[in-house]
Order: sequence, then structure tokens, then C-alpha cells
Amino acid sequence: MPSIYRGPACRQRVREWCLRQLGGWDVPYRRRRIQTTAGVTSVLAVGPEPVASSPTVVLVPGTNTNSAVCRHLAGVLAARWPTVVFDVPGQPGLSADVRPRRGRSAWYGRWLSEALEQAVPGPALLVGHSLGGAVVLASDSPRIAGRLLLSSAGLVRLRVPPGVVAAAAPWLARPTPASTARVLRRMVAPGGRVPDELTEWMTLVASSCHSSLAPPPLPPTLLAERRSVPCVVATGRHDVFLPPQRIGPAAQLHLGARLHVLDGSGHLLLDESPDEVVALVARALSSALWGAA
Repeated sequence: MPSIYRGPACRQRVREWCLRQLGGWDVPYRRRRIQTTAGVTSVLAVGPEPVASSPTVVLVPGTNTNSAVCRHLAGVLAARWPTVVFDVPGQPGLSADVRPRRGRSAWYGRWLSEALEQAVPGPALLVGHSLGGAVVLASDSPRIAGRLLLSSAGLVRLRVPPGVVAAAAPWLARPTPASTARVLRRMVAPGGRVPDELTEWMTLVASSCHSSLAPPPLPPTLLAERRSVPCVVATGRHDVFLPPQRIGPAAQLHLGARLHVLDGSGHLLLDESPDEVVALVARALSSALWGAA
């Protein structure tokens, strides 16, 4: 399996960026590395120590993101619940830098089950964004008490509008802050602000990494099995990849879940609507614990 990085120096630049962001964070955290069949996995724990008697919120980031990029949301979640963030192997960050060419869904599912076994002592509410949602659906770990899928892959194929393709081509060919910002503006709600830090990060990613493609939908038989665990599904009103009219029917068909639409968000809803994400986590925890709708 080849590295996702364009070379050792690129890997080092990405790692240094992540460690620098975490090092300057004003929220106390604990970071450790665990061994899995997918390689080393970086685990970030924030807030109260997870215990076996109550759920831990586990955030699984999407394509090209990680715990350093998601640390602001992790801090907000940790103010209410024990929170763990995994750096997904095969994505830029502090975990292993390889991913298989084929069979990625099953590979990621096994990885997540192993990581949960080592990092979470009790039940877990899994929060998956984009690619992270497909990973969350791929795992059948008995530790999973509930799932929150945010602009989640795995249910339908992502739509890639021509405008996104046109903006992405110069970004990938010659990444600059300006070209990165043009791509990211396509991913937020109209008039939405793109954080400067995210622009800096994605410029580094484009110059340092071979990005992965969006995963295909998971098999209907596997998705039907996931109905045994409570699931909340949400997307942004302005999500260019997974708009409500595409993901809503799929969520109902495969998971029996009603779609929640975040009116002020596009695809980057972790940055655009953190308060609504926290409210959805509370709803998903309620559903996992008491079967609330």
C-alpha cells in the first residue's frame, strides 16, 4: 500500500502542522497512539475520562481532516461529554499514512472496531462526518450504542457539480491560499465564511498528499443490519455533495431515519454550525439511551 504523502518531507510538514495546532490549543487534552491492523492510530481524548458506565462521544473526521482540524468542535463537545477523536488511517494527520486500493469499506470497518475496543471502555456514540460517516456505518462493533451521520458518505454516491470540478482543478495543479479558498467557498452555505485556518490546512494537503476519492455506497444488506442501532442523519441545506433531496430518501430507505436539515450549512457543517451539531449529538445520545425519536 503506497503512502498518501508525496514524500517524507510532505509527511513531516503535515505532522508538524497538526502538532503545532494541538500544541497551541487552550483546551486540556490527552493524546496517545494505539496499534491496529490498519497501522498506528492517533487518539485524542478531551473532557472527562471515558468510563464503562456511560457513553463516550467518538468523532470520526472526514476526508483530509483529523483531530487537529476538528479540535474546536471537540472542545465544545467535551464541555458536556467525554469525547474522543480518531485520526483516520490513510488520511492526512497523525495516524498511519497508507490505505488499500480496494476493499476500503471493510478495512475501515475493522479498523474502527479495533480502535473502539482499545480507546473506549464502554458504549460509544459515533459521530461521522462525510467519509467518517461511511466508516462509522462500516463498523459493527458491539460498543456502538448509536450513530450520528453528518453529510455522510456511504448512503448514496456523492454529487460533484461542474463548478466544484472547475474550482478544484487549479487548486490541485497549483495549490495556493486563493485557489483553496475558491474550492472551500463552494462547500459552504451562500455567504458563509471559510476559516483562514482551514484554508491554510487544505493548501498544505493539496501540495503534500494524494487525496482519496469519495467512497461508494455501502451494500444495502449491510445498511439494513445497521438499523439495529439508533441513528440520526443530518446534512446541510446547501451541501453541494449530499443535498437533502439525495440523502434524505436514502436515509429513510436504508436506515429508517428521518433527515435533519441544517439550514445555515453546506458540506462543512462542523465549522459552519457547531451549535446545531452539539444539539444533534444530544438528540442522538437520547435516542441511543432511551429510544427517543
